[in-house]
Amino acid sequence: MSGDRPRIRAAGRARGVPEATVARLPVYLRALHALADAGHNTVSSEELAVAAGVNSAKLRKDLSHLGSYGTRGVGYEVALLVDQISRALGLTQRWAVVLVGVGNLGHALAGYAGFASRGFRIAALFDADTERVGECIAGLDVRHIDDLDRVVAEEQVSIGVISTPADAAQEVADRLVEAGVTSILNFAPCVLQVPDGVDVRKVDLALELQILSFHEQRKADDAGSASGVNGSMKSAAAGTVTPLPTPRVDAREVVGR
Repeated sequence: MSGDRPRIRAAGRARGVPEATVARLPVYLRALHALADAGHNTVSSEELAVAAGVNSAKLRKDLSHLGSYGTRGVGYEVALLVDQISRALGLTQRWAVVLVGVGNLGHALAGYAGFASRGFRIAALFDADTERVGECIAGLDVRHIDDLDRVVAEEQVSIGVISTPADAAQEVADRLVEAGVTSILNFAPCVLQVPDGVDVRKVDLALELQILSFHEQRKADDAGSASGVNGSMKSAAAGTVTPLPTPRVDAREVVGR
């Protein structure tokens, strides 16, 4: 039965679409859904670019890879573009997903309603902890990891989500691949080794926070440079440091007060 399981092919490899474009297509799709919900039938490239947070030239180039060029003076038909992007992303069918690791993060992911609304069905939850097995989360009973092969075959699963600690993630990835899973979303803070033909996307929340920390530190450094250090200020013209003038105080005024 596993031979009949639907296979995921990255849109970039299947149709010559650059990987950077593939990464932006879901952002465009989300923006288009919001526009459709607001009653928009058409949208200009500039409006869609603003909604997606990219520049319009990049958006037009991305959409041209899908054969969508819009109409001069009108823009893009929202419903048609939703359909084109959905097809490119393989969202015209519902994908079964298994999630391994039902700790705090896994528990939250299992209950995330956004998966279902975007074409993904959590088919099963797994954990190696026998105390977790049998627990009901979001309407699903947690299964033991030893049942993985059978469930992947029965549910025709191609996508697996890993939300285990880092030291268990590689073993889980190996078992997912052995079971026939060909795409993995990894939330564990580690790099997975997988064979050719298996796609991995990594989500590291701590890493993203560290990147934000870098930007915050730069803002603080820039603010410190702008205000000067130890009573000094920078000359904008020459880039030199000039001491700030010391305020002059008349002793007679001080005594008079």
